Formats: sequence, structure tokens, C-alpha cells
Amino acid sequence: MERESMDFDVVIVGAGPAGLSAACQLALLSRQQQTPLSICVVEKGPEVGAHILSGAVFETTALDELFPNWRELDAPVTTPVTHDELVYLTTDHNHIRIPPLLTPLAMRNSDQNYVISLGKLCRWLAQQAETLGVSIFPGFPAKEVCFDDNGAVTGIITVDMGLDKNGEAKETFQAGIQLNAKQTIFAEGARGHLGKRLISHFTLDKESQPQHYALGIKEVWKLPDNDERYQPGLVLHSTGWPLNDSYTSGGGFLYHQDDNLIAVGLITDLNYRNPYLSPFEEFQRLKHHPCFAKFLRGAERICYGARALAKGGLLSLPKQQFAGGLLIGCDAGTLNAAKIKGCHTAMKSGMLAAQAAFTAIKSGNSEADYHALFVDSWLYKELDLNRNFPGAIHKYGALAGGALSLFEQNVWHRISGGALSLDIEDHHSDATELHDLSRSTPLIYPKADGVLSFDKPSSVYLSATFHEENQPCHLLLTDPELPINEHIPLYDEPSQRYCPAGVYEVIEVDGLRKLQINATNCLHCKACDIKDPSQNINWVPPEGGGPNYSVM
Repeated sequence: MERESMDFDVVIVGAGPAGLSAACQLALLSRQQQTPLSICVVEKGPEVGAHILSGAVFETTALDELFPNWRELDAPVTTPVTHDELVYLTTDHNHIRIPPLLTPLAMRNSDQNYVISLGKLCRWLAQQAETLGVSIFPGFPAKEVCFDDNGAVTGIITVDMGLDKNGEAKETFQAGIQLNAKQTIFAEGARGHLGKRLISHFTLDKESQPQHYALGIKEVWKLPDNDERYQPGLVLHSTGWPLNDSYTSGGGFLYHQDDNLIAVGLITDLNYRNPYLSPFEEFQRLKHHPCFAKFLRGAERICYGARALAKGGLLSLPKQQFAGGLLIGCDAGTLNAAKIKGCHTAMKSGMLAAQAAFTAIKSGNSEADYHALFVDSWLYKELDLNRNFPGAIHKYGALAGGALSLFEQNVWHRISGGALSLDIEDHHSDATELHDLSRSTPLIYPKADGVLSFDKPSSVYLSATFHEENQPCHLLLTDPELPINEHIPLYDEPSQRYCPAGVYEVIEVDGLRKLQINATNCLHCKACDIKDPSQNINWVPPEGGGPNYSVM
């Protein structure tokens, strides 16, 4: 197939905090050292920020370095944390407030942190990048990685547009564009489909434990004007109920943003074992707890979304450099799970990648030396200090693992200046942790009340998700018969429950059951690609569309 091609010095895949920070840092280095660079960012969302979802409590460490004058540049970082609270939910109506003395240091927030919309911050970063001369192309998902004869990455190819459900060209067909680059930086977010291929192709994870993930489900609610419950900068985190069995971990959050907005959500670790569990339904239950309900009753739910996050930390981090390219941010897994923060770490990862790529291009090297910069940075030190948190929670549960983390952070760090000398690892991938039905207790969830809890269709509607109906399905089954023949008897087909958008349904056609895939509902959260127990589902980018978040 003949394709249009374009040449750049650097192509960046993904306009999230990592990719945009890399673009800005490259452009700044280009100006400072008077070395002109052509820089391109491709983004699968219809506009920058449309597919961005995070809590988010934001630490400004990386932003301070990238744009020291960010306040004068009107960055949408305006609501400092005013009150920080951690609660343990003992039941569906009781809780214990955790005093600061018993709160892990990494989880404490001060007025140096801010409650933000990450989507708004990414749109602002994109504006800075374009002002610096970066070309940004939203609505162009990257589909394939290009290699030269020596095996080095040479760029990417974007998705072919205008194919029908059978893969045949429609009248609107346009072949994807080949974007060639001296360095290609992959910043797709957690479980990036190209990042997954690159990790396998270059065996980047041969020295690390499996990556671990969680599914974050989030809503934004708007309180009435002059509502006395509104406390801008209030940060509430919860642990315990409803994810309080010994095999399920995670926690809730509720943040008071600007403009009378409240962000509320639940993070469910995807190593859970009960196939009957539904993260979506657990989130609906959470909102009925008095700690959350008191802020939501009488407010209007205006947005819904979901996204996987990579939470394995330093011990799950793959090698991030290879010939011709770099893997950064949540595409690699730089989130600090102990802090429940990944925005500042993703940004710093992008800035280090920019420095490494710039040096490689100037010297004519194919492989950028990111690793040397990484191990000498505060990013590495921060991840190393908290490297045991994910494993402690996975191996010992929320209470015992939390107690171990409390000791390590609040006592051992102060005594030794570092983490425990041992590594607490978890070598079981999330997909292999699911128990079969014979070892599991059925879970019966209450019907949505339409006040605090809702169903999936009405929730997906609030995500403004749209996909062209007549295009190839972007959720590929390696074995189409496996869900019915194996997953039904073993797990009652868990995709019906772990998907937060109702994409997967078991239906009956002519007396036979089949798995129906409602791909137009897809939120691009990647939970199916991660949690499927047979790794039978492969998420690839559609020709466009997906959620269209505004304030996430």
C-alpha cells in the first residue's frame, strides 16, 4: 500500500503529560542550544485531553522545572489542597478517621499539592508546545511501529481511515501516514498497545517483575452555587469497604476542585480473584457510604469515565530505551502508587526522555541514553524509596501491607534515609490471579437508585463516547470460541463485569450463546486487555473516536 510519509527529528506518540512534557522540553532545548528540531506529537483522541483521565491531586515538582513561570502563564493549577483526610471504611455506613501520625508519609498532601483536571493541564501543555513550534496532530491514532534493516525503530504508521466492518475500503478511505523519525518516543499511557509490542519485541521486561494495574473509575459532580458543603481543595481518600476482603485491594477518593466541581472515584487493583466482582458496581456502592454521599446528594453528575493505571512501580519498570526510541510515563509504568500520583512522574520521565533524545540526535547515536539520566534523577530516587508499596499490598493485603508500608515510610525512611533492603515482589500477573467459580462467592449488587448509583448505559452516555459504527472492531479475540467454551464454565465470562462500559455481553442467538462485543461503548480503559484470564483480548486503536472528556 502506498502511503504518504513525513519526516521529523522526533515523533511522540501520545499527548498526555509525559508526551507533552517531552515535546516542550525538546523544543526548549532546541531553542537554548540553537539546534533546530522538527517535533511532532500524534494523539488518538479527537482533541488533546479528550482521552485523559486522572484523579487528580497534582505535585508541581516537574512543572516547576519545565516552566518555572507556570503561574504567570496561567496554568490551570489553581486549587491548593486545603484539607487532607484518610478514612478506613469499616462497613457500608461506618468509618474510622486515620490520624496523621498513622498516615504513610507518601499519602500526606499539603498546600504544595493541587487539585486539578489533568485534561485541562494537558490542553495547556499543548498550547505551550505549539507556541514553541511543536506540531500536534489529534485524531491520528498510531497503529504500527516501523523498523529499519538493523532492527532500530524509525517511526510509526497511523491508522487507516475509512474501512468498513469487514476491513474493506469505503469511499472515504485514507491510508495511514508513515511518520519517520530519528527518535520515536512512546507515551501512550498505561497498557499502550505499541508499548506492549515493544516490550515484547525488545524483551524490555526480562529483568523486571510483571507490570501490575488497577482500574480507576471516576465521575465529576457539580454542587449548586453557594452550597456550604463545597470546600475547594478538600482531599478525601478511603480504604477498606467495599474492597475489604483479603484478596481485593484498592480505595476511593473524593476531591473538591474549582468551580463547585467534585471528583469522586474508586481504584480497584486488577489482581482481584473473585470473577463475580464488578469494579463498576463496587463504585456505585461506595457512593452510598455517608463519607461520600453527604457531598453528592443534591449535586449533578456531569461526567463519567474509566482508565487503567500501571501501579507496579520501580520493580515492574521495563528497560525504557532501545534503538531508535524510548518508552516513557505510564506506557512504561512510572506512577508512584504509594503517593497515588503519576502526573509529576510522567512529566519528569518525558523531560528526561527529551534530554536523552536531544543528545542522541546531536551525536548521531541510534539509542538514546535515557537510563543514565533516569538513575541520576529525583524520579528514580522517589520510585526507589517507595518500590515496596505495590508488592506489600498485593502480598499481605490492605491492612498488613499498609502497616508494613507505614513502618517503612514513617520509621525506616527516617532512620536509614532509604527503603528496606529487601524487595517485596509479586511475580503473578493480574490476569492469572482470577479464581474459578468453584472457589468464589457470588456477589449480588443492589439496583441503581438513579440518585447516587447508576447503570452502565447512562454512565457511558456522560463520557460522550463515540465511534463510527461501520469500522473494524478494535477489540480482537485470538480465539473467538474461547469465552463461551472455557470462560463461561470457569468464570461465567468475567468481561461482563470487569468492563466498566458494558462492551462485553453474553447473548443467546438461535439457542446458542455467544460473546457480543459492543465496541462503540469502549472507553479505551484497557481493562479487558489486562484482566482477561486467557489474555485472549487484544485492544488496538480504532480509526478514531472514544470518550470525549471535558473536565477529567
